[in-house]
Amino acid sequence: MDNQLQIFKNQQLIPVSENETGEVVISGKELHKFLEIGTPYKKWFDRMTEYGFEEKQDFLTVGQKCPIANGGYQESTDHIIKLDMAKELSMIQRNEKGKQARQYFIQVEKAWNSPEMIMKRALEIASKQIGRLQLENSLTKKQLEEQKPKVLFADAVSASHSSILVGELAKLLKQNGVNMGQNRLFEWLRSNGYLIRRKGTDYNMPTQYSMDLGLFEVKETSITHSDGHISVSKTSKVTGKGQIYFITKFKNDFESKKVVCLN
Repeated sequence: MDNQLQIFKNQQLIPVSENETGEVVISGKELHKFLEIGTPYKKWFDRMTEYGFEEKQDFLTVGQKCPIANGGYQESTDHIIKLDMAKELSMIQRNEKGKQARQYFIQVEKAWNSPEMIMKRALEIASKQIGRLQLENSLTKKQLEEQKPKVLFADAVSASHSSILVGELAKLLKQNGVNMGQNRLFEWLRSNGYLIRRKGTDYNMPTQYSMDLGLFEVKETSITHSDGHISVSKTSKVTGKGQIYFITKFKNDFESKKVVCLN
């Protein structure tokens, strides 16, 4: 398991790992096993894909070779599923094990998207980027130091595939010297045309302007209610590009004493 997920090493309910694009993924078979599904895995997974999950977007199909009693191997199929899909699959089961799995995945997501984890991934990406620049361009030590801040924030964070909540952006801003709380940040984003300010179903959703800039994405979550009907909850999340955009903007404005920041 990658070092960034070590906090779950000793207490994880279901094994999680990181794919090559920095997203948290789970084995479909491991989830099926934890949920204690009576239906055979292949039949169960095929039925689950009928809820609208798509190959290469929500999951990948992988082949396995499982040892058998005579010393040989038997071909088997597993699926590497993304965290959002794992949460929805857990919720669909409508039982206690499904509830446990969904709560666990929510905690995994919170830890993975914490400012500390985001910055750690950014630093790792920056380190690799600096090494590549050094190899390709034979930069001097002084040139490397000049490049490092740009690599750290512009390349590293924007290259991250993790989107974060506005509250997490407020924490990142605080780490970078801009002490603005979550409520104040929401107010600023609405007042400056990044989030919709009119009350209604679209309140606090990204404006077309901020979507065109690639600063936000909208995550949709299906919620199954006790009476059986399903509703969709929408949440605005700041993309990697948005994180660097707002960090840079607030730091520049703060240093110019244009922004008054509140706790």
